[in-house]
Amino acid sequence: MRLAEQLGILALVYPAAEFVNPVEVMGLRFPNRIGLAAGLDKEGNTIDALGRLGFGFIEIGTITPRPQAGNDKPRLFRLIDEKSIINRMGFNNPGITQGVANVKKSKTFQGVIGFNIGKNKDTPNENASADYLACLREAYSVADYIAVNLSSPNTPGLRDLQNADSTARLLDLLKKEQSQLAKEHGKYVPIAFKVAPDLAVDHIDALAEVFLKGGLDGLIATNTTLSRHGVEQNPLHTQAGGLSGPPVCQMSTAVIQQFSSHLAGRIPIIGVGGISSAEDAQEKIRAGASLLQIYTSFIYQGPQIVKDLLNKC
Repeated sequence: MRLAEQLGILALVYPAAEFVNPVEVMGLRFPNRIGLAAGLDKEGNTIDALGRLGFGFIEIGTITPRPQAGNDKPRLFRLIDEKSIINRMGFNNPGITQGVANVKKSKTFQGVIGFNIGKNKDTPNENASADYLACLREAYSVADYIAVNLSSPNTPGLRDLQNADSTARLLDLLKKEQSQLAKEHGKYVPIAFKVAPDLAVDHIDALAEVFLKGGLDGLIATNTTLSRHGVEQNPLHTQAGGLSGPPVCQMSTAVIQQFSSHLAGRIPIIGVGGISSAEDAQEKIRAGASLLQIYTSFIYQGPQIVKDLLNKC
């Protein structure tokens, strides 16, 4: 049974929560604050089914210019006692052309669709901007917002693009292209950057300044972590990849708070990382997040976590 069919059955058991408490962020109207983080619907082919479970927005991808098989299997590990996941998927996806075609097939979802984009593994960092620009151009017509993934730990060298100079150059190129595309398509599609939780304080300070000067529309904080704090006793902790789930929660919230103190509401933050309860979600909102995304808790708790968060957020 395909994933979309499985999710459709779940939607009968967990009917979609009523879309309440809409919010406006990045100039977009979100039916509610709760979104699905990138990484689950990598191809953009289960949007309608996921939408029936109550998500106000769904971020697909990460999508790269060319199709990519991803890293060798096994590449995903459940740390069940810690309700966590280590993954080293490696941007497995069908490529931007197919991803856009898949999104165009969605018919019933009334929420916001984010398009998470990245570079191909074999594209050197000095040419990375060409990959991001290619994805931006092709996704622009169907995306409600574009998320630029600079922070996956599973593409060698990708996080080097998070240094302030590289980020500033990339942001400048993307903003110039965004301006041209807005004229061509008659609509403005916001651009958000997704950052890692493993950032030092001075690095956050530098990036916040880059984002403010460059006119970034939104920040997604955070991706998975290379840290293994909190899962050291699990035999799987030695597996390579990014860790997600409850052990990331406080780290992610701290990064949100640090960015928020610099951005002062001028750039909205989408908070993601270890949200497993309404209390976790509320902490991220208090730290400065305007929207929230989940992934790992959805894997462990199912659609009920969406309803629980909607009732409190």
